[in-house]
Amino acid sequence: MRIVSASDKRAIARLMAPAERDDRAFERRVQAIVDAVQRGGDRALERFARRFDRVEPPLEVPAAEMRKAAARVDVSVRLAIAQAAKRIARVAFQQIPKHLDVAPAPGVLVEQRVEPLERVGCYVPGGRFPLPSSLLMTAVPARVAGVREIIVVCPRPEPAVMAAALEAGVTRLFRVGGAHAIAALAFGTKRVPRVDKIVGPGNRYVAAAKAIVSRRCAIDFHAGPTEIVIVAGAGQPAWIAADLIAQAEHDPDARAVLITWSRLLARRVARAVAERSRGRATVERALRANGAIIVARNAREAMDLANRFAPEHLVVQNESLTRGPLVAGAVFVGTYTAQAAGDYATGSNHVLPTSGAARSRGGLSAADFVRVMSVQRVTRAGLARLAPTILPLARAEGLEGHAESIEVRL
Repeated sequence: MRIVSASDKRAIARLMAPAERDDRAFERRVQAIVDAVQRGGDRALERFARRFDRVEPPLEVPAAEMRKAAARVDVSVRLAIAQAAKRIARVAFQQIPKHLDVAPAPGVLVEQRVEPLERVGCYVPGGRFPLPSSLLMTAVPARVAGVREIIVVCPRPEPAVMAAALEAGVTRLFRVGGAHAIAALAFGTKRVPRVDKIVGPGNRYVAAAKAIVSRRCAIDFHAGPTEIVIVAGAGQPAWIAADLIAQAEHDPDARAVLITWSRLLARRVARAVAERSRGRATVERALRANGAIIVARNAREAMDLANRFAPEHLVVQNESLTRGPLVAGAVFVGTYTAQAAGDYATGSNHVLPTSGAARSRGGLSAADFVRVMSVQRVTRAGLARLAPTILPLARAEGLEGHAESIEVRL
């Protein structure tokens, strides 16, 4: 990994540049797939499934097939799936917004009502690795929030993914992926029901399709390649290197950065990364293109830089580094709080914002699967108390009809 100084503004700007590529031709291809599924329904969906996913209809996986496949999964993996689901559910339950009743004035009651979405779609990648954890992270919070129908799409649902689907309480599972699966969830077909919201990570096609359909169907957030930023002034070089490599193995576009104020640690981590990454093609490509060790003047400058990155995963050496502002999708504090623990076992969600989106929100939670709305009740006496506020403001805005709608009642 290259070592750069925090004072090298050009190098830092390159590292922080968004990973997305402005590829109009690619966007047009994705738009064409989305449009074809919207117009052609199942026929178009099946055509793309044959072409891109190499699967033949029927696309839906029957419950009996899921149970049969799950039974083939190693017992230790099934137990791990059950334990992970239990912890995710425990955290998710506390994330549901609370019902509130507030009386801002006598005769005026504002209720905050929380209701689950009716139906959601969860995208589970099916690329180089089966990802049962991604299914759990999307479907379990939806179930905990009270969503009645949870539809999962995955281009190649391995037995472990099917075991996770059963554990999470998934309603229906479809063997389909890519932009065409996103379009089917957003617009619905005769076989794939239209959903209220689509969540979950995916490749470029999935991310682009989610952006396109977001005008018609809610999504969690726009996601890009995975990221990690580690802030440390001391520690085990081999451990830090292992965390950087763990993130880089996801994708050649993954971003892995260490920010330190110790040049000695920077050199030791660089050597450890070189030793551990040798022969791992994806890791080497990612670190060569998007990896770096930044040497800052002190801990404060290191944290300021980390917050400018607004990374998906932020790992900090100790509690003292968390006392100021934090800008990240998820934060991991301390030597033993490995980022991989959050991927699988802590119960916190690993579906997180990337490419700077952590400036405005954190990761997926049960709150993403509910509607929070106000229900207002006003008596005649309450309206009379509100009139001195309403009438001047309505007339100041030139909305005479608004004012009259109050006066006629009084």
